[in-house]
Amino acid sequence: MKSDFLLAITQLSAEKNLPKDVIIGAVEAALVSAYRKENFTPNQNLTVKINPGTGKVQVWAEKTIVERVTDSRRQTSMEEARVIKPDAQLGENIMVESTPSNAGRIAAQTAKQVILQRLHEAEHSAIFDEYAGKEGDIISGAVQHMEPHQIFIDLGRTEAVLPVQEQVRGERYRIGQRVKAYLLEVARTPKGPRVIVSRSHPNFVRRLFELEVPEVYNGIVEIKAVAREAGYRSKVAVAAKQEGIDPIGCCVGLRGIRIQNIVNELSGEKLDVVMWDPNSAAFIANALSPAHAINVQLDQEAGVATVVVPDKQLSLAIGKDGQNARLAAKLTGWRIDIKSASSVEAEKVARAAAAAEAAKLAGVESKEAVAVAEEKPAEEIPVAEPVTAAAEVTEKEAVAPKEAPVVEEVAELLEEEIAAPAEEAGVAEAEPAEELEPMPALDTELAPLEYIPVPAGKSQIRFAEDILPFRSSKPGVKPKKKMKKKGSYGLEGSGGDAKAKRGRRGGGDEY
Repeated sequence: MKSDFLLAITQLSAEKNLPKDVIIGAVEAALVSAYRKENFTPNQNLTVKINPGTGKVQVWAEKTIVERVTDSRRQTSMEEARVIKPDAQLGENIMVESTPSNAGRIAAQTAKQVILQRLHEAEHSAIFDEYAGKEGDIISGAVQHMEPHQIFIDLGRTEAVLPVQEQVRGERYRIGQRVKAYLLEVARTPKGPRVIVSRSHPNFVRRLFELEVPEVYNGIVEIKAVAREAGYRSKVAVAAKQEGIDPIGCCVGLRGIRIQNIVNELSGEKLDVVMWDPNSAAFIANALSPAHAINVQLDQEAGVATVVVPDKQLSLAIGKDGQNARLAAKLTGWRIDIKSASSVEAEKVARAAAAAEAAKLAGVESKEAVAVAEEKPAEEIPVAEPVTAAAEVTEKEAVAPKEAPVVEEVAELLEEEIAAPAEEAGVAEAEPAEELEPMPALDTELAPLEYIPVPAGKSQIRFAEDILPFRSSKPGVKPKKKMKKKGSYGLEGSGGDAKAKRGRRGGGDEY
């Protein structure tokens, strides 16, 4: 009987993954509840001890020492008390062994319920203690089942909950899929510990770098900051604690193998690894990678950084829907205002003109205003635009006036070259012709013309029709085509048509 009891405790310990001391404590608490129902008073102090080696059960009850015992459940005599405690006195409470011979059915059912409850509490407490120390780490599990607003991941001893707000947008999960997640929180609930995990937290990227990059795990390369928009893009700022080490190269790995493993775990999310710099201006310029910054101006009081970039890289610096600038602001902790080089030059010219105008109105020529006004603005960086036909015509019209003076100079040179040989030959310049006098009007009228008849058959006038051969008066008349023989274009009974049909049916080279 005792061996069976010890065997049952050993099996419970292995099944629940709990130490034997915890199992024995739960059984002792259950026996206290069972014995109090039948053999002792409800408010009486009881203690049950189980020997782990032999399995013997002993029940100790608190009793009062009296001269004459009237209630054996709550009182004991002086002789019994002196056996346990030699210096016992009357009226004193003492713990006396009062192990019942047996327990009833109701007491056994009560003990069973108490044992199960205590085991559940002990198991929940052990799970909480185990995972509470892992907060902030990466855990791995299999997807057990899915609900509309949460996914349950089996961790072995318990389940982890992946809420919808901690999921990555665009990721799809399936039953049995192995996933890694960031342990966000472990909370106590009436149903047991609740383990909440996340795949969208920025520290999830940090822990993945620690798993894939040994230099980050050992502390040689430090991750200074992480900015993330889960499912789209992340920026990681790294710095080396030891000279001669390239932190970006360590994170990328040979042929990008390390960074590629992290990207695969993040379901293709883009990663930008930038160099951290103690100088805020240099760090902001690095954070806007892959765009190149020309100048960075910091306003310490307002916490605003004004960054000037080339015109061609303005859209690259801002990113799609402002994503690159937004991540750079999260990474550096500064509000970033991005401007193009041409807009900065235009603002400078406008300020110079305004200063010159103000000085002119005031009647005082400020040296600084004049110097800024005389300063030629920098040439604007052309932005690639599609060239249209209208633009080409405008360019030609704009060039045409510039070519006119050149043509006039060439004409003058030609006149001089023509005039020079004439002067050498002694040719005088032609005098202008005299004006002719108008013809006087005739006083006499002209006689009318006489008709002289021509004899028949002796006409001297011949027409072109009499000499040239006859031609059709209708222009564009084409000669008539010769009629083709019957049977060449599909007439019935023709051999050519039969050959054409056979060629079409046979699918030869006719097509």
